[in-house]
Amino acid sequence: MKKGIHPENYRMVAFKDMSNNDVFLTRSTANTKETIDVDGVEYPLIKLEISRTSHPFYTGKSKLVDTAGRIDKFKTKYAKFKK
Repeated sequence: MKKGIHPENYRMVAFKDMSNNDVFLTRSTANTKETIDVDGVEYPLIKLEISRTSHPFYTGKSKLVDTAGRIDKFKTKYAKFKK
């Protein structure tokens, strides 16, 4: 591998799945201004919409989440092409 192309500022970061409130820690270089307290220690916080604990592929549970009305927007947008 080439030397000097990888970041050196890895630190422990908390990632929070907002759909089920699961929090896991891992090393990352991602920047954030939010923090969270995990087991009495404060970590930088990265919020996720979906993670391995809520993704249907990993959980085996399939559910339709339409938070922004995307299906209705799609149908309205492409209704003019319908014959």
